Amino acid sequence: MTSSLASPVSRQQIPFISGEQLRGALNPTAAVNALQAVLEAGLDPESDAPRTRVTTSSGLFLQMPSTWKDSVGTKLLTITETNASNGNPVIQGIYAIFGGSSQAPLAILDGIELTNLRTSAVSALGARLAAGRGPKHLLVFGTGVQAWAHIQTFADVFEISAITVVGRNPSSAQAIIDRAKAELGLDGAVGAASEVSRADLIICCTASVEPLFDGNLVSEHAVVVAMGAHEPTSRELDDVLLHRSNVVVESRDSALREAGDVIQAIESGAIRDASELMSLAEVVSGAKIPIEGRPTVFKTTGMPWQDLVIARAVLDVLHNPSALSENALPSNA
Repeated sequence: MTSSLASPVSRQQIPFISGEQLRGALNPTAAVNALQAVLEAGLDPESDAPRTRVTTSSGLFLQMPSTWKDSVGTKLLTITETNASNGNPVIQGIYAIFGGSSQAPLAILDGIELTNLRTSAVSALGARLAAGRGPKHLLVFGTGVQAWAHIQTFADVFEISAITVVGRNPSSAQAIIDRAKAELGLDGAVGAASEVSRADLIICCTASVEPLFDGNLVSEHAVVVAMGAHEPTSRELDDVLLHRSNVVVESRDSALREAGDVIQAIESGAIRDASELMSLAEVVSGAKIPIEGRPTVFKTTGMPWQDLVIARAVLDVLHNPSALSENALPSNA
């Protein structure tokens, strides 16, 4: 009897989950809940695999693998800066997820929509853990894809009373305000950096290499999420804010490797050392509690475990449609 050399992959149809299907399966609050659930279940971001990158003829190729219980997956992305001038996406990618004891391929997901949802969901989780109850004035720096994704997610997770958008291009900022009004029913206006003093939630979605605003202006009850800068030489927040705030990071290891806001603040002495940092997992578990009467900064750079958790949660809902609710959690959490 001759055995087949065909692999299981070649004998099956691996489903592709489009961005539309992904969003339809998992709303932002469900995504936030899924991330919190795995941290509560013991996932340790400090042990997550680092992302790898390869310089290509046109830009960069990145891979972000992770595993949790019986699931393993990786995101594959290309970054091509010249695409911005010819109308193509600068970032393009897919996510491949495998599972079970055989580690069989389960699905390929739209990598960009997955990134948009998980990035904003991580931000919202950190903000939800630190913010008080009640309506929130949301201020967003940036007018790009992530700025809009964060507005969508924060509008789903929080009660937003008003929104302010600050951008280098006022017309782009106004376009986001108009979209937020039309699609989300949010009232808002284009603003200036000094208006951080009136904001409860401040989200920084830029590629800035220098601070965006004066940290003295931020209210002691405010939560600031800085997610745009993810290189050691770039930053969105100043030393003043980092010195006077509770500083929460996804993991100390990733922050000390990639988060310029944190790296530069430690070098200047604004943050004494890494022991002052609180990890997201520690805040979720209650091992570390943000000090009242101080702003809270949540600095993110993105980690592979987050993509895996959201991808797994999407598949769980698609395989069990009755699980679709704002409380939908991954079955292996």
